[in-house]
Amino acid sequence: MILVTVGTEQYPFNRLMSWIEVLLETELIQEEIVVQYGNSTILPAGAKVYRFVKEDKFQELINQARIVIAHCGEGTLLLLDSLEKPYILVSRSQRYQEHVDDHQVELALALSQINVPIAWSPGDLMRFINEPRKVSLAEISQASAQAICESLHNRFAQPLKTELSVGISR
Repeated sequence: MILVTVGTEQYPFNRLMSWIEVLLETELIQEEIVVQYGNSTILPAGAKVYRFVKEDKFQELINQARIVIAHCGEGTLLLLDSLEKPYILVSRSQRYQEHVDDHQVELALALSQINVPIAWSPGDLMRFINEPRKVSLAEISQASAQAICESLHNRFAQPLKTELSVGISR
């Protein structure tokens, strides 16, 4: 069984739901799919769906799953990393009205640098489903973690606005 979870975010994650639906319709996925869809408005036909799942049921579903497909939330990442299940993350994007900003995209970019499985397309999901792999964040070296932090800082740090940089004259 494959578990797909999008968390409890107030925004729908219809893009991921559509990917799962296409993979089911084309029979590229031929095993049971259980989806926790949150506030998504597209539900994959052929999947067993739950809007929200209580913690004990969620843990039961994770234990039954062969792999987990999840949104790229920090809490979800930490939970999945603590388990012995292969997982792949899909980042929510502001561009598709899936979140208020792109912090999940930023996190996914950084995680992809250390080989955490990230799906940017349905094809990425299929490759992972066919050959799942477990990556432990605990195995990441201090140097790798520092490099990721520096990369994120350099890519996304906002320069401080000063009188000179914004051209304020007196």
